[in-house]
Amino acid sequence: MAISSSSSDCNGNKSDCCATVVLNVYDLTPLNNYTHWIGFGIFHSGIEVYGREFGFGAHELSSSGVFEVEPRKCPGFIYRRSITLGQINMHPSEFQTFIENMASEYYGDTYHLISKNCNHFTDDLSRRLTGKRIPGWVNRLANLGALCSCLLPESLQVSNVKQQMPEWHVNMDDSDQETDDDQEINGNEEEKHLLSQLPGYEDVSYVKEVQAK
Repeated sequence: MAISSSSSDCNGNKSDCCATVVLNVYDLTPLNNYTHWIGFGIFHSGIEVYGREFGFGAHELSSSGVFEVEPRKCPGFIYRRSITLGQINMHPSEFQTFIENMASEYYGDTYHLISKNCNHFTDDLSRRLTGKRIPGWVNRLANLGALCSCLLPESLQVSNVKQQMPEWHVNMDDSDQETDDDQEINGNEEEKHLLSQLPGYEDVSYVKEVQAK
């Protein structure tokens, strides 16, 4: 989904473009209500900029796991709070290219609860845009887990986010041959099937990564 310049203070050139970067934090479990006050919790987060929120989720394909939704309404999670991180001066079209390039670094099948989760993505995105990191408490459990990952059962290496987000399912016979047009049609249908598993899926779309030349 292309980003409209109407969602920013932009008068046609980069120098006049200004957008606020906001971190939106969600609860993955109601238990956060009892634990967040001591600095612990299990959270999902997304970065809001130019009127859209960008997050990272798991699926089974070597393709973009970066998705965009309406701010503060990511399906499957409980919105908790928003934190302003800073501002950027970047034309919407430039930002679109930026996020597509970043999507090529965050494939759905590379998602890992401890080393590469949704909060690692928002932290990386925030640092690239504003030079600031997200608050440490948002991803504290993953950071602690990294110190003792060898003690964690394998089942915990797959994120709760993967259970919340839909997965890609591809069924093809080895003998099947597809044209480029067939692949595009099938890809669009697969994405529709993927997103239709989410409540409110009409407002969710995956960012298409920049293809390597």
